[in-house]
Amino acid sequence: MKANMVAAGVALGLIGGFAGGAQAADLVLGFSMAKTGPYVSLANTNEVAVDMAVDEINAKGGIGGNKIKLVKFDTGGDPKQAALAVRQFAEDNKALAVIGPFSSGEVRVAFPAGERLGIVQMSMSSSAPGLTKGFTYGFRNTRDEGTVISEVLATLRDKKLPMATGATAFATDDTVSKAVGTKVLPALFKKFDIADKGAVDFQYNAFDLSPQVSQLAQMKPDLIGLGAPPEAAINLAKELKRQGVSARLVGGTTVADPDLPRRMAGAGNSMTIGTTFFAELNDRTKAFAKEFATRAKEAGMTRLEPNQQDASAYDIVYLLAEAMKTAKTTGDAGKVAAERTAIRDDLAKLKGFAALEGEISFAEDRDAIKPIYVIEAGDQSWHLLDTRKGQ
Repeated sequence: MKANMVAAGVALGLIGGFAGGAQAADLVLGFSMAKTGPYVSLANTNEVAVDMAVDEINAKGGIGGNKIKLVKFDTGGDPKQAALAVRQFAEDNKALAVIGPFSSGEVRVAFPAGERLGIVQMSMSSSAPGLTKGFTYGFRNTRDEGTVISEVLATLRDKKLPMATGATAFATDDTVSKAVGTKVLPALFKKFDIADKGAVDFQYNAFDLSPQVSQLAQMKPDLIGLGAPPEAAINLAKELKRQGVSARLVGGTTVADPDLPRRMAGAGNSMTIGTTFFAELNDRTKAFAKEFATRAKEAGMTRLEPNQQDASAYDIVYLLAEAMKTAKTTGDAGKVAAERTAIRDDLAKLKGFAALEGEISFAEDRDAIKPIYVIEAGDQSWHLLDTRKGQ
């Protein structure tokens, strides 16, 4: 369902839970979701996390006594719809900022549109390198894949695990996966003195990966760098086991799915990845995961565990709220343009914000600086290997 503005809710003024249309005192945020389309397995629960954050903030009196009001748009993961969403938020809904869009493909199109409109957008998932370059209103509460996978390899090196040789397996029809396979991993293999034995590629929804794994078997690498979404990673791991290839799988945020260890149970290969959220980290993350599970179950979701995109989306609401608080945002219709710019400027100056994922600051390129958790799949769950600053 593309370009779904949840039209009935908009017409009745019920989105976000407030009766009547947006009042002058409402602080309107757009939420560019990917509840349908190719990213649905990772993105469809983001709404649960965003609603949690908004409810928490509003229950404590909002911001300066003003409540946050959400306006939602399902892009279906389509870049054209992401551009349409930001225009609708900015022009029709008079939103102060936008949560999202989700993917790197959407960001490539939506960030230029948002820059022209003068409205902040903050992606919860886009991790292809360099996508914020040249934009002042485009932010990402993510770490780019080069940084994440570099910290994974640094952990393997520090723990003296086998990594003398490597190969790459990546999906060609996904923006981030292709960037990881063609640019990120070759550069990192060189950085860490890993002998590059070659690469194989595939379509991200390919089921039969036997030809690619046959090639990997001939390469005999210590590790296989992954540029793939979770489904492709699972299919690859199962085929690797079938053909007796025991190399360690290494990846970044594209495979940071809390269900993945269970879904690949019995595949046999070690998998080590980097993520920006680990639910078992501390009391705060555990409490978040518990409430998230309750809400996800009530919403009829099949996955009840929060993933890193859910945690990122939750933190984006709090980051925007902090910027609105600092900027003394009023929601006055006559001040929308000026208050959008003030939100942008205060976000850019934010340092060491105590977020769910850990302390968050923004670099000059408006990408988040936050911890990276190196985790390994085992016993049908993820286990924490290392926590790294990833500066």
